[in-house]
Amino acid sequence: MTEAILLVGGKGTRLRPLTVNTPKPMIPAAGVPFLTHQLARARAAGVEHIVLATSYLAEVFEPYFGDGSAMGLSLEYVTEQEPLGTGGAIRNVAERLTSGPDEPVLIFNGDILTGLDIGALVTTHRTSGADVSLHLTRVPDPRAFGLVPTDADGRVTAFLEKPQTPEEIVTDQINAGAYVFRRSVIDTIPTGRPVSVERETFPDLLSSGAHLQGMVDSTYWLDLGTPQAFVRGSADLVLGRAPSPAVPGRRGDRLVLESASVAPDAKLTGGTVVCEGATVGAGARIDAGVVLRDAVVEEGAVITSSLIGAGARVGARTRLSHVVIGDGAVVGADNELREGARVWCDARLPAGSVRFSSDQ
Repeated sequence: MTEAILLVGGKGTRLRPLTVNTPKPMIPAAGVPFLTHQLARARAAGVEHIVLATSYLAEVFEPYFGDGSAMGLSLEYVTEQEPLGTGGAIRNVAERLTSGPDEPVLIFNGDILTGLDIGALVTTHRTSGADVSLHLTRVPDPRAFGLVPTDADGRVTAFLEKPQTPEEIVTDQINAGAYVFRRSVIDTIPTGRPVSVERETFPDLLSSGAHLQGMVDSTYWLDLGTPQAFVRGSADLVLGRAPSPAVPGRRGDRLVLESASVAPDAKLTGGTVVCEGATVGAGARIDAGVVLRDAVVEEGAVITSSLIGAGARVGARTRLSHVVIGDGAVVGADNELREGARVWCDARLPAGSVRFSSDQ
């Protein structure tokens, strides 16, 4: 049995206002907290024991997932008193691990939606004899990421910061946020201070001669760190483009959870999800949207690639495109909000206060 650490302590600053009341891994994607998809995929790969490294809003995780037995898992929770970074968080939970010194420990970031073959990564780690193995993925434009070049055998040769010029783009391989550590390597991470595995642990291991192995797996991969990425990831789960055994219903153009109410002539497409207790009114059209619990979308509203927070209300005939409405916010009738707009939690936007001319 391989055990795992899930890093779920981040503040999710780029996702605000979604993360004002809810930690990033607990925001619903395809109808359930995103963390549910990660736990379910780990369990399907044979993982039985998972330690959650929590920090921001740490108190919400255990009441929801408990000891993990409902998912066939054994879950433990360790809370950082002060943010410790990725490496520090890993080291902070080490005493809860049960693996022997040479056994593998899986580590996942709590904001990555991926189709990674977890078993293949563990096998690569075992057969290569690596100290640490990394999931790598290829992206068309790697300028926003750190680059991880490898040799012909897949052995990591360097960790390069975000490239600034075309000459610095020596590979399209990036760190995809899933690792396998030899258990004893975790104990070498310094304690009691912030440590970044990307900027400190991995480069230091490489310079000391440790064996770091890369496995390229370019199946589905998405960093859910921004609102638009999160909305896209939820839609891809509903549509079946992203794999998860935890989607609570059939894959398709829409997912409407029990106790939600959708008018017969409302049109839901593109992987839209309507969560528990939410209401979608007559003639409303939602494409690739997320409507969280107890939210209300009134008649004739048109919503595209947007997220409506828990208990929020979107007024009649209001049009939203690539917008986030925070929990409890009210956007009055006949408004129009476009790309990148965010309405804060509990804010009130009066009817007809934001409009665009027809030629814009």
